[in-house]
Amino acid sequence: MMGVQFTAIDAATSETPLRATFKVKVNGKTVSIGTVGQGYKFITNLSSIEWMEFKSLHDEAIASLEGAAADAMLTVQATDALRALFVRAKVL
Repeated sequence: MMGVQFTAIDAATSETPLRATFKVKVNGKTVSIGTVGQGYKFITNLSSIEWMEFKSLHDEAIASLEGAAADAMLTVQATDALRALFVRAKVL
């Protein structure tokens, strides 16, 4: 029996709420991130060069968000992974 497999598209459209809403500043504008999909889109739409310095945290956040899109019980881990990435990247 094969498990359910979620794709990047599923993660990007997920409306599963995160355990916190992040307010990040980008180009002088504040962006609110409160769902798995919003978080996934935010960290995947920026250039990979911009995240290169934080590659391991970025990869972990993407994997955590994909997991949370498939299983809402994983939103705590996804929230923590996003928080770690945002704090390290100094966007919070």
